Amino acid sequence: MSEHAALIAPAAAEFAGILRGIGESDLSARTPCAEYDVRALLNHLLYWGPWLEAAGRKTAPPEVSTGEAEADLVGGEWLADIEKQTARLVDVFGAPDAWQGQTTFGGNPMPASMAGYMVLDEFVFHGWDLARATGAEFAVLPEVADAVYAIALEIGDQARAMKVYGEEVAVADDATPFERALGASGRDPGWTP
Repeated sequence: MSEHAALIAPAAAEFAGILRGIGESDLSARTPCAEYDVRALLNHLLYWGPWLEAAGRKTAPPEVSTGEAEADLVGGEWLADIEKQTARLVDVFGAPDAWQGQTTFGGNPMPASMAGYMVLDEFVFHGWDLARATGAEFAVLPEVADAVYAIALEIGDQARAMKVYGEEVAVADDATPFERALGASGRDPGWTP
């Protein structure tokens, strides 16, 4: 699991590139996540990022007064905010020790590697969601594609039970590892707005 630490920075770099291409007019665009438009997906990322950072540092989660749905975190400085958050997550989860042992997320104990999986998934799957919604190209390194596919297979049943992944989507026999990962996470690789 700690070998995934080396994949965090390249995955984050592609994710950050997609973020920088999002304009004001894109915020209301539909995403492959049916319950989120671009603004709501950015809000989701900004809301849960500090929780993931705390899980990686094995510290207490942030104190919050609202749930994700009530939070309004996509203000005028949203890009700077999410870039700083992304850099902190890379700093934390780019270190192999963040993936070792146990941690908590949302008050629930879990293997620290699971928090790392969540960060890699956020960068890659939600990066792809945002790219699709805004018409941007999304490039995934082969080793990152292989990793998120393996993760999706490993945690798929649990993630679907928790409503983190959608129902598995069948992909073509000649699908790439990343397309297989998308399908395993409940995404249609051919989705368009």
